[in-house]
Amino acid sequence: MSDHAGAGGFFLVIEGPEGAGKSTLAAAVAGRLRESGLEPVSVREPGGTPAAEHVRQALLDRGNHFEPHVELLYVTAARAHLVQSVIRPALAAGRVVVADRYYLSTEAYQGAGRGVDLETVRRVNEVAIQGLHPDLTLVLDIPRGLGRSRQVAAGKDQDRLERESPAFHARVTDYYLAVEREGVRHLDGTLPPPALLEAAWAEVRRSVPGGKLFEGRPVNS
Repeated sequence: MSDHAGAGGFFLVIEGPEGAGKSTLAAAVAGRLRESGLEPVSVREPGGTPAAEHVRQALLDRGNHFEPHVELLYVTAARAHLVQSVIRPALAAGRVVVADRYYLSTEAYQGAGRGVDLETVRRVNEVAIQGLHPDLTLVLDIPRGLGRSRQVAAGKDQDRLERESPAFHARVTDYYLAVEREGVRHLDGTLPPPALLEAAWAEVRRSVPGGKLFEGRPVNS
């Protein structure tokens, strides 16, 4: 169960490897929430606060090099500041938070990808989040190599992590495909965006206790 300090908010996280469509889906879900009479708080990781955005810029800069444990500490420090400054206050106010990445990304990238011991990754993550777990995490499943081919087709200028080796990204993708735990749901990331949004929205509707967020609002079904 998530720690929401006793408040009535809802914490949704969207996860997956590079090129899976996380940011597109997060924006679409936030739009659907607004259509349903709610005003979600949208955040991204790393980032979401001025301090965390500086960390993001450093982490993704192709000219920088970080040892795996240093990269882990950078990412989790940014997360800790985001949780403290934005996510917890929003949930305490009863808001819906939609996050583009959270701690599963650290397990996948710094753990599976970089080879940092997963128990170490999880312990450092727990220090950062202080018990704040999502109500629902949607993982977008795509085959190895698809994310990279999507980015090439779109002409995307790749950052430091996106330029990592195919073997690195294969380990990240495999971790996401295999992850199973409470509150995690897998979606087919190869679906067209409208179909993927409907699948995600169905999971959100199923995960809201008693539909409490939508009471008295014109919900899109």
